[in-house]
This record gives sequence, structure tokens and C-alpha cells, in this order.
Amino acid sequence: MDCYTCERTAEADGSAPRELIGGDEYWRVAHAFNSSLPGWLVLVPRRHVTSLAGLTDEEAAGLGRWQVRLSRALAEVTGCAKTYVAQFAEAEGFAHVHFHVVPRGVDHPAEFRGPRVFGLLGAEPAVGPEEMDGLALRLRAALGTG
Repeated sequence: MDCYTCERTAEADGSAPRELIGGDEYWRVAHAFNSSLPGWLVLVPRRHVTSLAGLTDEEAAGLGRWQVRLSRALAEVTGCAKTYVAQFAEAEGFAHVHFHVVPRGVDHPAEFRGPRVFGLLGAEPAVGPEEMDGLALRLRAALGTG
């Protein structure tokens, strides 16, 4: 199977903190690898699924809990005013369902609010591995998972 998300999930246990901020038997939380916004998280099902309708009832129940827990942890760690949650799974090689959980800070630039926040994905300078790992460790502590 040629799925970036499945490959990362298979390698996540024991890897850098940014690859496994939290999770359970159904979900894994990672820091987005190509964002210029610190704290941009990605919530992914551990099994390969390409449609929201394809989630099991157990996965769906956990989805809501994780979105709220991550939003609370981001507020605690980053001081964000709110979080955005989005799911598209349309980019080439990224059809695996995944949810972006994005902190929107108090001073977040107006030109990157709402759906325009995706202008910060793939933008330079990207958040570096050390900063992602530091955030991951603080988020783990806020989630009570690390």
C-alpha cells in the first residue's frame, strides 16, 4: 500500500515525540510536518480508511473525545483563543482520513484566519523538528499521556 499516513503510523511507536503526541487503539496524534504554525496537529485513524463514513462506531466515538482533548491541550500549551478542525484528505498521497487540529492564537493574522489558515501549511519557514518535539512533550503532559 502506498499511504504516507499508514507508513508513519507503523513507525510512530518509539519514534520522535512529534510523531506520537497521543493516541489510543484507534487514533494517533502527530504534529503536522510541513506547517509554519507551531502546534498544528493531525489526528489520524490507526487503520487505513479514506472516508469519514468508513469510520467504525468506536473510531467515531473516539474522534469527538480526541478533538476536544487536543483543543484543551493546545489552549493550555499555546494559549490559543480557539482551534480549527478540518478534514479533507484530498492531497496526492494523503487520502487516508486525517483531521487537522489547528491552534488559532489571539494575535493570529487576519489573512490566515478561517479556511485561509491552510496558507500556513507548506509555507516557510516550517516549524523545525526540535520545536515540534518540545511542543509534543508539553502537549503530552497536558493530555496526561507523557
